[in-house]
Amino acid sequence: MTDLRQRSPEPEWMDGDAVTPEEFAACIEDLAKVNTVTLARPPTLTFLDRAFAATPSQRVLTVVDVGFGAGDMLRSLARRARRRGRVVRLIGFDINPRSEPVARRLTAPDMAIDYRTGDAFAMAQNEPVDLVVSSLVTHHMSDAGIVDFLRWMERKAELGWFVNDLHRSAIAYHGFTLLSAAMRWHLFVRHDGPLSIARAFRRDDWDGLLARAGLGGRADVHWRFPFRYCVERTKW
Repeated sequence: MTDLRQRSPEPEWMDGDAVTPEEFAACIEDLAKVNTVTLARPPTLTFLDRAFAATPSQRVLTVVDVGFGAGDMLRSLARRARRRGRVVRLIGFDINPRSEPVARRLTAPDMAIDYRTGDAFAMAQNEPVDLVVSSLVTHHMSDAGIVDFLRWMERKAELGWFVNDLHRSAIAYHGFTLLSAAMRWHLFVRHDGPLSIARAFRRDDWDGLLARAGLGGRADVHWRFPFRYCVERTKW
């Protein structure tokens, strides 16, 4: 039986080097469907709306999405900006080179999303960034990696940053196991989905990580339906 008292260190199949481009593409395309069914995007979109409300309408905001996968979050951000009558510069980073071809194939050219393969930490120091967002990515990182990521976002993002990830809970773990089987999602999704929850977070985890990053009391942690924690820092 899976022990959910601590974050699981077990690696996910999709992070393995032996995964073929075809398997990976099928997996992350199904994950984009999972994100729709599990309401993964609304918290991040709401954060963007708040940034719009806090800034002049003529200001072009540069938004960086770290770990874009199939690009579904960036496409949603592009559509939301268009509906709000705002101009945004959207940049995505993903360290897995298998992600970019899938994201580009699924993205209409008029969205003009700048997909980049590599480490976001390698961004030029003088390249301006207003907002950094990350959705369902930090559970792939070690605690030390998350602390480094929090510190980087704090340094890089002029207006703020937003992390949207899973809540480690027995209900979510067993519920997703049943849902993924019923929906007949890709085998990797059915294996990695519950494991992602086992690798995810409780409130105490985030409080400790923020303290280690020197951000205790400066970032807010909120629980959002269904079964996710959102960590945000606003500077506007």
